[in-house]
Order: sequence, then C-alpha cells, then structure tokens
Amino acid sequence: MRIVRTLIFFYLISCTSLCASDDLMNVGRTATIDFLMEDAISRGLIAGGVVLIGNHAGILYSASRGRLTTAMDSPPLNERTIFDIASLTKVFATTPALMKLLEEGRITLMDPLTRWFPEFEGTGREDITILNLLTHTSGLDDLILSTNEPIKSVTQRAASQKYWKSPGTRFRYADINFILLGELVQRAAGVPLDRFCMERLYAPLGLTSTMFLPPRELAATIAPTLGVRNELIAGVVQDANARQLGGVAGHAGMFSSASDLAIIVRMLLGGGILDNKRIFSERVVTQMTSPYFYNNGNVVRGLGWDIYSPYSAPKGTSFSEMSFGHTGYSGSSVWIDPQRDLFVILLTTRLDYRDKRHFSRLRSNISTLAMTIFSSGKKGYNLSDVLLTR
Repeated sequence: MRIVRTLIFFYLISCTSLCASDDLMNVGRTATIDFLMEDAISRGLIAGGVVLIGNHAGILYSASRGRLTTAMDSPPLNERTIFDIASLTKVFATTPALMKLLEEGRITLMDPLTRWFPEFEGTGREDITILNLLTHTSGLDDLILSTNEPIKSVTQRAASQKYWKSPGTRFRYADINFILLGELVQRAAGVPLDRFCMERLYAPLGLTSTMFLPPRELAATIAPTLGVRNELIAGVVQDANARQLGGVAGHAGMFSSASDLAIIVRMLLGGGILDNKRIFSERVVTQMTSPYFYNNGNVVRGLGWDIYSPYSAPKGTSFSEMSFGHTGYSGSSVWIDPQRDLFVILLTTRLDYRDKRHFSRLRSNISTLAMTIFSSGKKGYNLSDVLLTR
C-alpha cells in the first residue's frame, strides 16, 4: 500500500511540475498535503491531524486525516476539533495577554522581575526583565514543580538556582520563563490568566473552542494526547507542570481548534484588527513580532514568538525572514508570514515523541508546500525541489 501511494505521489509531483493549469494545481494541493499526513500516520508519528492554510482574508485550504479516537464510529477530525495545543499557549495566551497589559501601560518590557516577584530581591537576579522572560534569555533553567503550593515553590526554586547565566547573554528555551509570565499576568491584571484571555481576547474575537480547563462534558469531543503510560487522555492538559499548576499556566494548558487559532492569526496579519474590531494597535503587533538577536545572531526571537532558532522547523524553506511562529510538544505548530500574507496551522494527535527528525520534516514540508502553492506570484513549482527528503 505504501509503495502504491508513493508511486502516486511522485506521479503527481512530475505532473504538477509540467503543467500549471488550475485544475492540476488543485489536485496537487489536495493530494500532496494529504499524502504527507497519511504518510505520517502510516509511520506511526501521529494518529491523525488537521492542516489549515490561510491569509488575512480567510481560509485558503484545510485538510484533515484520522479520527478522534481509534473506534471505527469515532467522528473524523476537522478544523473545529479541539486539541491540547501545549506550548502554543505561550503565543496564543500569555504573550498576547502581556501585550495587552503593555498596551494599557500596566507593565513595561524593561520592568525588573522584582517589581512583580519580590521573591527575587537579594538573589542577584534583579536584572532579569520581562523582555528576558519573553525571549528566553533570563538565564533561568527549567525545574520540577512541587505538588505543594506550586507557584510559591517555583518562584523560590528559580530564585535560588545555583547555576545560571546573566540575563541577555544567551538564549535557552525554558518553560520557567512563561510559568513566571503567566503568574505575572495575574499579579498585574488582578485576575487569572485564563479569565483575562477570555474577557480581553477570546470573547471579543468570538472564539468558541479556545479555553483552559475544558469542562468534562467536552472531553469526548477533544483530540487525545499520549499519557505517561502510553494511554490516550482527552480534556486534561498533557504537560505535567501545567497540571501541577491546576491546568492554567503561562507555558501550557490551552485547548483550541484550528479554526479558532486561524481567527487570532488573521487578526495579527491584519495589524491587530479583524472584521472592523480592533484588538491590538498596529504598533503593538509590530513590537511583538520584531526581531531580537541572540547567540551571535544564530537565534532570532520575537516577543514570545520564534523567528529563527533550532525550533523553527515549521518555517520550512520558503517562508520569509519576517515570518514567525511556534511549536507545541503535543504535535501542534503555527507559522505566519506577514510579508507574503500566509499562515499554516498544524494540529495533530502525536504518537511518536522519539522520532523528532521525521516530525520536524513533517512540519517543514507542509509549510514549504503551503508557501510554494499558495503564495501570490508563484506560478509553477517542482515539489521534489522544495520538500525535504526522508
């Protein structure tokens, strides 16, 4: 069966490179992206997933493969299926919440950590700023949360880490940065992160499937994640530290659908406005996605967002230098290109967490293919030239 699909795939590649007719382009769009998803399922990388491609005006293409569960009568996945989006929480909840507080003048990027966390006073870490936390340049390393008073324990342990780097001297991706930022939102806004996001971001945008702590009655409609015993669990955040924090955390815990995430992305591509409703000023959106260079220019980060780093697989090979995105451990990713007005969202039920190489290739190839097909001005293409090999 795999041999047959492979032959069909390469037949479509050769046909698509020879002819640029609209009909054949449409066949290439559906068949090739579908093939990538089906190949990932056959490899055991994922049980299923959803790809959604769009621009500021709306959705250009979506493809779904797999079912909600392994049961034969289980409903198929689609763009409205809710997923645990893991670290996409950082950029679809915590970062925009902080940018809203920044826009309102309640915080500044150069606020020292001690303004919001007096626990860090006298620890030698007084120079850490909100900017350092947002760009993963705080010098802090990840740690295991205590089951007893997790926020209190995490701040105390972070403040007393023996080995750490001076802030701003190195990029090191660590959840601790956004765990602290999630708590900072509550301290600055006076309400928990989930409530702030719902009231100030999600409700104004009309999102219906984006939330922390989904109610139990929704569990049967949520794509599951793999548990510690390789069992599939739905409706409970996969990340252990987020569970310790009660399911609401700055680094993980958010559940959403591809269709809801697309609304947020379209708002960003629109400079903070969607359907005549302004959520952010254009200046704040620009500030959030402007580049900050670290590690001698080998790492480029936005505020929360990734621009160029070892985690940039969803950028593919065709997105512009102005593009940005993020990945999630559960098998989610997003990449956005304001210069070429295109975005790609990938949400999956990830099964294989060891084969990072092929999963990164899946993310990269889908994004590269999407940009090659849907970017304006692209007339012809040869897929064998743009896709990463196995």
